[in-house]
Amino acid sequence: MSNTRTAVILAAGMGTRLGDRGRARPKGFLQLGDKPIIEESIERLRRSGIEQVIIVTGHCRDAYERLADEAGDFIRTVCNDKYSISGSMYSLYCAKEMIDGDFLLLESDLVYEQKALQSALSCPEDNCVLLSGFTNSNDEVFVEVDGNRLINMSKNRAELGTIGGELVGITRISPSLFTRMLDISERAFAESLHYDYETDCLVAAGQDCPVYCHLEPDLMWAEIDDAAHLERARSTIYPEIVKRDASLQ
Repeated sequence: MSNTRTAVILAAGMGTRLGDRGRARPKGFLQLGDKPIIEESIERLRRSGIEQVIIVTGHCRDAYERLADEAGDFIRTVCNDKYSISGSMYSLYCAKEMIDGDFLLLESDLVYEQKALQSALSCPEDNCVLLSGFTNSNDEVFVEVDGNRLINMSKNRAELGTIGGELVGITRISPSLFTRMLDISERAFAESLHYDYETDCLVAAGQDCPVYCHLEPDLMWAEIDDAAHLERARSTIYPEIVKRDASLQ
């Protein structure tokens, strides 16, 4: 297991593809079980040895600020005031002054089993992108690899060479990689704040600072971007996650 003790959760997005559900509250406060998915994610992070969670807020930020107030020092928040005109890398950029050392990066709308964190944190490499087998979720991001090194990512599989798996959205980032990502993104922001931390910045940074991929073939997870994703997570993915997590206790 790594010495990573900090997690950064990107939670600024407006959830426009969820319609009224996304406008009324942040995606992290969607509920599949007894608690909102953001609270379940934070509990899994705590169980994995994470000691500090930084949440980058934006849309409906008050909900996350209340959560942080209730959690004491364990959760800190920082706001991306430009959330409506920016992408995920700008949100991460907003947290740069709060990040010290390596960290685990994920998003607020991610539903996953405990094994996902164990896999990401146990990678021998400092910079690790977690991959799964193919989910057929109709919104996949495929990852091209050379051996186990990240080469490229795309939703269009035909654009890529050897596919190592599907992007989950859990990444371990070292200080050197983060510095490179900040340098690249600062130049990109001169043209547009709509810059993605994965398909844009992480791929570009990986050309100079190697990023490795760790495949967990049988992994239960889902990202919730629209109503179809929500239904799939509720009916198929989440019940299996509950079973698998229970078997670890």
